[in-house]
Amino acid sequence: MTTRPVDPNSVNAEAWHAYGEHHLRRGTVLPELERFDWGLRGIGPGAEILGDLAGRRVLDLGCGPARHAAHLVRAHGASVDAVDSSPGQHERARARYGSLPGLRLIRADAVEHLAAAEPYDVVYSVNGLPYIDPRVLLPALATALRPGGTLCFTVLHTNSRGDGPSPVVESRPEILRFAGGGEAVVRMWVLTPELWTDLLGEQGLRVEGIDVLDAPEEGNHASYRIFRATRPVRVSARPRTARGPVPHAALGVGAILYGPHGLLLGRHRRGTWELPGGTVEPGESLEETVVRELREETGIEAALSDVRLLGTLLDDVDGVVRMTVATQVTAWRGEPSDQPGERVGDWRWFALDRLPEGLFVCSAQGLTAWRPDLPIDHTPAHFTTYAG
Repeated sequence: MTTRPVDPNSVNAEAWHAYGEHHLRRGTVLPELERFDWGLRGIGPGAEILGDLAGRRVLDLGCGPARHAAHLVRAHGASVDAVDSSPGQHERARARYGSLPGLRLIRADAVEHLAAAEPYDVVYSVNGLPYIDPRVLLPALATALRPGGTLCFTVLHTNSRGDGPSPVVESRPEILRFAGGGEAVVRMWVLTPELWTDLLGEQGLRVEGIDVLDAPEEGNHASYRIFRATRPVRVSARPRTARGPVPHAALGVGAILYGPHGLLLGRHRRGTWELPGGTVEPGESLEETVVRELREETGIEAALSDVRLLGTLLDDVDGVVRMTVATQVTAWRGEPSDQPGERVGDWRWFALDRLPEGLFVCSAQGLTAWRPDLPIDHTPAHFTTYAG
C-alpha cells in the first residue's frame, strides 16, 4: 500500500476553513487592540517596528478577523489591504470592519494576491506566513514589496512541547487549537533563523533584526521570532575574506549568463553569491577560461564563440592588484548543477530586480560594468571596455 504525499496547501486550507467556521458558529468576539500585538499578549515590540505608517500602503497577510489591520488604520493612519483565504475569517472581518474607511478586506490566496497587487510600502504577517511554502511565498513577497519597503512577520521557533526549528525547508504537522474546544492538524514551516535569513536573502531581502518572543507561562516552551527585513534600494557586495588574492590567482574571469529564467548565480562556501568564473590557468585564453570554469563549476557547456569579452576591471586587495575580465556568455547548453569538489554551488537563476544580498565584489563589479543601471554597491574598480 502506497501512502499519498501530504499536500500542505490542502491541509492548511481545510484547517483554516474549519477554524473560521468554528468561530462564526461560536460568535467569538475579540476585544479591540489597544496596542499592536505580535501574538503573545503584548509581549515584545509593537507597531513601531513597521515604521511611520501614515499614508503608507500596507498589506496584512493572513489577517484573520482583521483586528491588527483595523488598529493600524485607526491609530496610525495607514491604508491597509487585509488578505485572508479563509471564507469564515473573511466573513468575521467583514461583519466587524466592513465599513471602516482605509481598510480593504480581501479574500484571496496569498501568493495569487501578491502576484497581481501593486507594490506595498509595508507588508506584515502575525503568525500567518509559516503556513505557506517559503520557496513559493518569498519570491512573490519580494516582488510585491517596493524597494526600500519593510517586511515584518512572526514565525514559530519552538512549540509548546519544546520541539525546535528545522534546518531544512520542509513542513511538519502542528496542532491548531480552537477557542472553546476542538483542534485541527496544520502543516507549518518551522525553520531556524539562519535558514529564514538565507531564504530571505536569496530574494534580495535584508534581515535588519530578529526579536525573541517567549511564552510567559511556566512549562510552556512556545517561542516565536519576529523578523524585520527590508527590500534594499541597492544590493550589497562584500569580499570572501579580508585577505588579498595570492599573486598567481590575481587574474580571473566572471561569466554573465542571463536568459529567460534570469541571471545565473551560485553560492560560495564562504557565503557570497557569485557569477561562474575563476582564475586563468597558464596557456589559456580568456575565452577558454570561461568555457572551462563554466563546465567545471556548473556542468553547462558553451562554445568559445559564445563568449563575449566586455572589459577589464582593476582594483586592489590588501596591496595586491586584482584584474577581473567581465564576460557575457550569449548561448549555452544544459542546466546548472552542483559539481563535485567545487567551492561554488547551489546555482540559481535570479531576476535582476531581486538580486541576493552579499554579492562577491568581483561579480558585483562585473554586473555593473555590464548593466550600469543595476542598483549594486561595491568597492570601486577601474573598468576598461573592449571595443566591438
